[in-house]
Amino acid sequence: MGIDNFCSLDGSDPFWDWNRTWQTHNPDLTPCFQNTVLVWIPCLYLWLFAPLYILYLKRNDRGYICMTHLNRAKTAIGFTLWLICWADVFYSFWERSHGATIAPVYLVSPTMLGVTMLLATFLIQYERMKGVQSSGVMLNFWLITIVCATVTFRSKILHALNEPASVNVFKYTTFYIYYTMLLISLILACLSDQPPLFSQAVRDSNPCPESGASFLSRITFWWITGLMVTGYKRPLEEKDLWSLNTEDKSQRVVPQLVRRWDQECNKVKRSEARNKTLYSPKRSAEEEKKDGQPIEESEILLVKTLKKTGDPSLFCALCRTFGPYFLVSSLYKIVHDILMFVGPEILRLLIQFVNDSSAPDWHGYFYTTLLFVCTCVQTLILQKYFHVCFVTGMRLRTAIVGAVYRKALVITNAARRTSTVGEIVNLMSVDAQRFMDLITYINMIWSAPLQVILALYFLWQNLGPSVLAGVAVMVLMVPLNAVIAMKTKTYQVAQMKSKDNRIKLMNEVLNGIKVLKLYAWELAFKDKVSAIRESELRVLKKTAYLGAVSTFTWVCAPFLVALSTFAVYVLVDEHNILDAQKAFVSLALFNILRFPLNMLPMVISSMVQASVSMKRLRVFLSHEELDEDNVERPAISSCEIVDGAFSWCKDDSPTLKRINVRIPEGAFVAVVGHVGSGKSSLLSALLGEMQKQKGSVSIKGSVAYVPQQAWIQNATLKDNILFGRDGKDSWYQKVVEACALLPDLEILPGGDSTEIGEKGVNLSGGQKQRVSVARAVYCNCAVYLLDDPLSAVDAHVGKHIFGCYKLQSLNSLNAAGTGKTPQKTEPNDVAATKKTKSAEAARLTEADKANTGRVKLSVFWEYMKAIGLPLSIFSIFLFFCHHLSSLGSNYWLSLWTDDPVINNTQPNREMRLGVYGALGISQGIAVFCYSVAVSVGGILASRYLHQTMLYNILRSPMSFFERTPSGNLVNRFAKETDTIDSVIPSIIKMFMGSMFNVLGSCAVILIATPLVAIIIPPLGLFYFFVQRFYVASSRQLKRLESVSRSPVYTHFNETLLGTSVIRAFGEQQRFITESDGRVDHNQKAYFPSIVANRWLAVRLEFVGNLIVTSAALFAVMARDSLSPGIMGLSISYALQVTASLNWLVRMSSELETSIVAVEKVKEYGDTEKEAEWRLEHSTLPAGWPTAGHIEIHNFGLRYREDLELAISDISVNIEGAEKVGIVGRTGAGKSSLTLGLFRIIEAAQGEIRIDGVNIAELGLHELRSRITIIPQDPVLFSGSLRMNLDPFDGYTDEEVWRALELAHLKNFVSGLPDKLNHECSEGGENLRVLVLDKGQMAEFDSPSNLIAKKGIFYKMAKDSGLV
Repeated sequence: MGIDNFCSLDGSDPFWDWNRTWQTHNPDLTPCFQNTVLVWIPCLYLWLFAPLYILYLKRNDRGYICMTHLNRAKTAIGFTLWLICWADVFYSFWERSHGATIAPVYLVSPTMLGVTMLLATFLIQYERMKGVQSSGVMLNFWLITIVCATVTFRSKILHALNEPASVNVFKYTTFYIYYTMLLISLILACLSDQPPLFSQAVRDSNPCPESGASFLSRITFWWITGLMVTGYKRPLEEKDLWSLNTEDKSQRVVPQLVRRWDQECNKVKRSEARNKTLYSPKRSAEEEKKDGQPIEESEILLVKTLKKTGDPSLFCALCRTFGPYFLVSSLYKIVHDILMFVGPEILRLLIQFVNDSSAPDWHGYFYTTLLFVCTCVQTLILQKYFHVCFVTGMRLRTAIVGAVYRKALVITNAARRTSTVGEIVNLMSVDAQRFMDLITYINMIWSAPLQVILALYFLWQNLGPSVLAGVAVMVLMVPLNAVIAMKTKTYQVAQMKSKDNRIKLMNEVLNGIKVLKLYAWELAFKDKVSAIRESELRVLKKTAYLGAVSTFTWVCAPFLVALSTFAVYVLVDEHNILDAQKAFVSLALFNILRFPLNMLPMVISSMVQASVSMKRLRVFLSHEELDEDNVERPAISSCEIVDGAFSWCKDDSPTLKRINVRIPEGAFVAVVGHVGSGKSSLLSALLGEMQKQKGSVSIKGSVAYVPQQAWIQNATLKDNILFGRDGKDSWYQKVVEACALLPDLEILPGGDSTEIGEKGVNLSGGQKQRVSVARAVYCNCAVYLLDDPLSAVDAHVGKHIFGCYKLQSLNSLNAAGTGKTPQKTEPNDVAATKKTKSAEAARLTEADKANTGRVKLSVFWEYMKAIGLPLSIFSIFLFFCHHLSSLGSNYWLSLWTDDPVINNTQPNREMRLGVYGALGISQGIAVFCYSVAVSVGGILASRYLHQTMLYNILRSPMSFFERTPSGNLVNRFAKETDTIDSVIPSIIKMFMGSMFNVLGSCAVILIATPLVAIIIPPLGLFYFFVQRFYVASSRQLKRLESVSRSPVYTHFNETLLGTSVIRAFGEQQRFITESDGRVDHNQKAYFPSIVANRWLAVRLEFVGNLIVTSAALFAVMARDSLSPGIMGLSISYALQVTASLNWLVRMSSELETSIVAVEKVKEYGDTEKEAEWRLEHSTLPAGWPTAGHIEIHNFGLRYREDLELAISDISVNIEGAEKVGIVGRTGAGKSSLTLGLFRIIEAAQGEIRIDGVNIAELGLHELRSRITIIPQDPVLFSGSLRMNLDPFDGYTDEEVWRALELAHLKNFVSGLPDKLNHECSEGGENLRVLVLDKGQMAEFDSPSNLIAKKGIFYKMAKDSGLV
């Protein structure tokens, strides 16, 4: 039985009728087609997807949703639809029983539909039980069903109007009820149900609305509108940001990558184990020859050909972790790529429609509607594709940062030496960003060839074998771009190496900034950083030239393909006519071809960069880790080493040998020895920090560790002591008292709530050490390992601490300390009174703050000035020339296609072809020139902005470095500088290109179809409003993301300095959790920004789609007065305007958000600066100071404007060649007076004169370069010993060696192969002593006189055991 007999027994109802459907002015589908295909399509859809969907829901159970009114309504309507379908079936049986002839279709189709409605009702309930709040599968089902039913609905109305007598009232009534129910079902499917029980949305105070949004809201990104409205009304703040979705959080993402990476590493280890050389067992010594001689023991080598074991694959680990989710984007991309070619095909049909005057008008409107629907579907699919890509990129960055952080906590000391802090920070910032950038476009690796193949296929259909000329052009460009890609990779490696060196040196400069200022070495190190920066910029410039060549070839590629194809087509046969249909359909295909050809080199470049980053990451993640089995945890002896041999590196000879130590519980042990004898190494061995070459180490119970150099966190003093433990007030008070910290709490402005700066900058050396001891004591551990814990504290304080606690293990190193780091003290009259500790005074560091509002035009102006105004204007002119040439060539092509055909030929084709080619060549020249101009301008701007920032930061006072976290500064020199180097120039090129594309497209459309002027102004206003509405939120989200990035690096730097302490206390997991929290906090701002991009793209592409539809619609309306060439030109440009509009807004917002990097870099130009380094008209004598006579008169200073004077009323006269010792208890103000002498802190009262010259009237370098100091904390910068001694190269080698000899280092340095180490020591006689107490001068005399007076100095000497 055929399909016609299936619909009607007599065959009177055909399945298809062209005369009824297409070749008519009032089209309609046959009843057979309506009752079969239009009914079966939704049924097939649901039955195909239902098994997969049920399986998906079973594996992704989100919880249980209680029955709601919405769910009841959906279920009730589902059952109603089922009943209606069965009513139709029963009615057909009833008719049949009354003798009517019923075709099988009237029984089969309602039955299928009824069973499908029952399945739909079941799915509605199953979704509720699995926690689905809104279903895309069901919404699509209802949408397909309503679309199919709408055709039947129209047909039935037309039939009722034209043939009322033949209407079946029952079936018509049931269909209208059915159609109404479908509409209600569609509306209900657009709504979202309540959250499942116990879901994150219920527990979270500010959950992400994505999970609870309806499917329609998700595909249009409507769910972010609330946040954007808030951002439009006022600048967004951190409290406005949602919590991250569970699947995007570090605690979910990082362990997945770490687990997969470990699997890859284990796979390599197993392979290595299999490939190891095998040996036979030794023969038994009892086996003897018959003559009684013993057999010589031997090992028989089993020879096996071994293949080299490869490295673990980070790429495989990443693919296995993120591949399944990312595959979804590939499916979206395939559908989108296919839909891209619908536009040119519809353009062909429209031009054909214009040429065919007999075609019904509705054909044109049908093509226009089809074009609108296809472009809208294309928009939604493309934006979902981008959303998946960006979310994958975000998760990838989270995973990489987390994996690097976890690895940094466990790598060996030897491995740490191979990866500097700068390199590791770059892994977390620059390299992770490279992966994020690549993920967005990685699909282009297969998508671009697919698009090229499809485009060439359709071109072949249009122009025949002539298209092979275009293929040849593309093939010729492949080797050129391969060479460019290889060179780019080489330059990328060199650039990253320079970047690592620069960040490493900047870290050293920031860590040793106090030494730089004391020695007036800022300019020397500025030159060192600048030299590295120049080598980095030289590589950038080479990359820019390569990029210009690449841009030239690939921007010109589509035109060259078009030119060669058209040339071959018209020249091989004079009867080949280049009409509008061939030319503009081909041009539309060439424009599609332009995108993959333009994107492919960018993707290849990104892949090259990512491959470099992947290798760097693989090398770091493959570093050797500390062996957890280095230290055993038995239940017996407290501390024991048996026959131990230890080294810092696995391949080094042992640093400690033949170590046998057994320390029972309760023992009190001191390890003593000369400097360098291995005392600290012994503690490191006990902690498992060294490589155990032989023997065993065991420690019973928990361990507390106090390192030789106190490690202090950027947190409150109390948090430093508690160190993550629960607060126990009584125990805490005992610890603080025992560690002699009570007097310090009185001095500190906020008591124990005072924020301690990075590396404890606002504590003295003794205070830092006591906090470190208090941290260990508070933990109440079984074993205490203390490395010279009392060296930096005053003698009486040391006795107090020593007497208060019987420590279980003490490692005492007798190293002498000289002086203290800056200490905040209170004057005597204030310290005596009871102070209120203000929270504001307790704060020290300032978090990175986000600016609000629009980026000021002055920031753009500053960037233009950094480039140079002439070069900026010239670049814009070149952009204009390029697009004018492009517009001219396409307009020329439209004139060519409208040329009259005489004797089957176009007479002026050579002239037309020559002009077309000349316009194309002018495009190429302009492209190359503007690419070079913008890239070189970007490098000039980078150089200027980096140098300015570096100079401004070095000019900042020490107070700036104390309150500014180093992570903020590293972020400026790493991420923000990278943005200025690489991102901004490329965004400027794309922004300018998009802007001229949009303007050119609108101009062509308006010239071709002036009626479009009716719709372009309102669409332009809508576009402008949406753009401003979006940028208000996007800009602020970018700022919030930027400022929340700095704490990630700050915490990471802090962790690297204290890894041994963190491991000793077993606090790795707490620090990992803290790092994950900071990364998640950063991603909380990044996630809304990528969703906001998608929100904008959907709306602006909709505007573009309306422009395309309007151009097509008005062209159809004016087909009698429009030439095919102009119509083809208009619609081919209209097809581009959607992508250009979207790209323009994306680039404008990217430009505004990226220019924030310039704003961040420039902001340090407005901060407080030190006095001038050198005065222009200095009258200082050349040999000053000659006598060294120091007069201090009524001198006082304070650390901050809101604090009391740290020292006050100091008046003292020191003669030349006199040696003076400044003594006093902790907090007395010793270091403060020294800082005042070097003007590290400027005087608040009084003055200091040296040889009669007021030091406040000198340039800082004039002062600091003439006097010198040996700081308490020795700082070595990377470089030679000579550079550390004489960075300006102002002395001869003989003078340097003389200085080393005076420091008793000549023999030591001579014995070193690289001469890279030094120590400073000082001795003297003829000593006088200045005693400070609570910030004021208490005594000043010779030591013998002060002891005779039995004052403060006498008591201190007595406490130290000197008298």
